[in-house]
Amino acid sequence: QAQLVESGGGLVQPGGSLRLSCAAPTTIFSGHFMGWDRQAPGKQREMVASIDTVGKSIYADSVKGRFAISRDNANNAVYLQMNDLQPGGTAVYYCKSHLLTSHYWGQGTRVAVSS
Repeated sequence: QAQLVESGGGLVQPGGSLRLSCAAPTTIFSGHFMGWDRQAPGKQREMVASIDTVGKSIYADSVKGRFAISRDNANNAVYLQMNDLQPGGTAVYYCKSHLLTSHYWGQGTRVAVSS
């Protein structure tokens, strides 16, 4: 069974930074769009960032200029660099792989932004 494994979450103060990592099996990484979604307490899951196979990325308006998504095609990994985190960034962050009608998510990693 395909599995995405996230890491890098934790507690950070407002204004701080975190880098999330996601390891993926080749079967759902190669040729796939990769991305990050998040779900804050009491809210619906939302797209944070997505990146295609050649590195073109899109971001939610709420994170533009602060977050950066990247992928390492040689190592089947995708990253999310999060800078200037604010309390609104508190959520479970999920790594995502998608291609056509196939979607996969990891188990998530928790990020808490608090002083």
